[in-house]
Amino acid sequence: MTKDKNIYINRELSWLKFNERVLQEAADKEVPLIERLRFLGIFSNNLDEFFKVRYATVKRIYDAGKGGKSELGGIKAGDLLEEITQVVIEQQSYSLEILDEIDKELEKENIYIINETEIDKDHHEFIKNYFYQEISPALVVIMLNEDVALPELMDISAYLTVKMSSSKAKDQVALIEISSTMNRFVVLPSKGDNNYIIMVDDILRYCLDDIFNIFHYDSISAHMIKITRDGELDFDSDLSKSFIDKLSESVKDRQSGDPVRFVYDKNIEESTLNFLLDRMAIHKKESIIPGGRYHNRRDYMNFPSLGRTDLLYQKIEPLPVKGLSLEESIFKTIAKKDYLVYTPYHTFSYIVKFLREAALDPNVKTIKITIYRLAQISHVASSLINAAKNGKKVTVSIELRARFDEAANINYAEQMQDEGIKMLFGVTGLKVHCKMCVIEREENKKLVRYGFISTGNFNESTAKIYTDFTLMTSNSKILKDINKVFDFFEVNYKVNRYKHIITSPHYTKTKIFALIDKEIESAKRGKPAYIKLKINSISSYKMIDKLYEASRAGVKIQMIVRGLCCLVPGVKGMSENIEVISIIDKFLEHTRLYIFSNENDPKVYISSADWMTRNIDNRVEVSCPIYDADIKQELQYLYNICWNDNVKARIINENQDNTYRRNNKPKVRAQFDTYKYYLNKLEG
Repeated sequence: MTKDKNIYINRELSWLKFNERVLQEAADKEVPLIERLRFLGIFSNNLDEFFKVRYATVKRIYDAGKGGKSELGGIKAGDLLEEITQVVIEQQSYSLEILDEIDKELEKENIYIINETEIDKDHHEFIKNYFYQEISPALVVIMLNEDVALPELMDISAYLTVKMSSSKAKDQVALIEISSTMNRFVVLPSKGDNNYIIMVDDILRYCLDDIFNIFHYDSISAHMIKITRDGELDFDSDLSKSFIDKLSESVKDRQSGDPVRFVYDKNIEESTLNFLLDRMAIHKKESIIPGGRYHNRRDYMNFPSLGRTDLLYQKIEPLPVKGLSLEESIFKTIAKKDYLVYTPYHTFSYIVKFLREAALDPNVKTIKITIYRLAQISHVASSLINAAKNGKKVTVSIELRARFDEAANINYAEQMQDEGIKMLFGVTGLKVHCKMCVIEREENKKLVRYGFISTGNFNESTAKIYTDFTLMTSNSKILKDINKVFDFFEVNYKVNRYKHIITSPHYTKTKIFALIDKEIESAKRGKPAYIKLKINSISSYKMIDKLYEASRAGVKIQMIVRGLCCLVPGVKGMSENIEVISIIDKFLEHTRLYIFSNENDPKVYISSADWMTRNIDNRVEVSCPIYDADIKQELQYLYNICWNDNVKARIINENQDNTYRRNNKPKVRAQFDTYKYYLNKLEG
């Protein structure tokens, strides 16, 4: 099958469609008001990462003089850059309309976001004090003199471009850095029932005369700009440096990466804009995007709640897992049967409790775990350090190249290394993305294994907002295979055989193809044949082609894809038996779940792997079979809850129009109904 743009959707454009679904949440009047602002922040943060990584990759292809059609799904790199820019301009414009609408709705709730022209005498003294006490001491101001080289501007900060004009002297231009460490929103003293918030940008505008009082000018103005740089890491070839040293230097160098996007206040004077672009050597093929008065709208993710719980999603209390107690030994409980922890509906404390128990139990001899992204304050890391202090043999495979978390992972890696933990820094040419832990415990003079396998990171912070499955098990067959993966980390040249789990990069494609082939064969024989997938993204042409083959054979395929989807569903003669939906809601859908009919004896897997080329060929991933009959049934039920969503589900089709799935059936909102399911389960 040829890689024709009618057969595949370009991954970059599909990803922008995913971010459009995030923007739909910001526009949805049924979403609580402050949550809508936070979705705007997520939209902006997503876009920042997109430009740092995906746009930067396309730009590298273009700069190398390559057409890129084969890599980009049938579209030339230059054309794609232009199309991305146009789509982003439209989305940014729409996001500003949404922001204006939210501002008006906030005012109805007596919440006023004011600017520097709306400051009255009641707030004047507070703002001046705040400026001198909190802002001024940390302020970075860069004077743009023609005889002084422009320093590298950081893409985690936004900048106010200040122009001072005088009839008696040459115009002067300066940049004020709005550091990411600054609290972007300042809550002002309330007046009666009215609450007031001002952005730090506008405090700076209000205090321009205080900042530049040594200069003489007739007028002064300030407009915001923001630069985004290529976020890909480049490594040098110095063999004398350790991997940590090379990575640390590469992370630092990221701040001087080539610019890939320049966003500016569309009201800035053209002469000032041209001056900046010239000084930064930004030319036409970089994405130059006119914007509004404020940038770095990712900061809206931390918009103050002002105690208005009525304008937020109702908090849910993470539930206990029926039959699994935090007050008893986890090992004794899972020795009898497997348990499924589904965060954030269940508490992440089970994972920490497992590690704490392993750290203290004198019979535990070894602990092996993979780490991809840790929380800023990680109880997982402290539990592992505790175990090492208690004489356990602890092995940690940590992925230092987890994008944008490299610095945090390096810091924890050094801490754990200092405590005597054996650190494994991945596999040459591969990222270690699987999420698993296995411990060995001495029982009756034999070593018995216990462990857990997850779809998500062992991260207390994301466990509150990402949906992820974790299987807690003592199944010796599965854990023997998991232990072999740790052997592979240490002896990379030896490719192990696995009887139960499915691993990348060696077996995922062939094993999944075999499972799909069985469904194809069943369909041809008139037997039950279906595939149900829940993944974050699908972009591998090989996997897509195989699903097209299954569709043509009559296999019914349901797919829940949160993010980018390069597969085109519902096309007669190619994918007419494939349906795809996407769910964006309160929590980030992060679970990966594969279900194969197997002639009505379903094979069910949870996995760390999406169906992308990188996950199949360039990462270490693990898909784990579910053998416990109760959990297998539970996962199928949970899948059906998601599939029947008719509130937050969008239909993915060849038109890519992000239409909500609406019908006359009783309302099903997957995330809310999943929580109800577990509440009912606890109540029997």
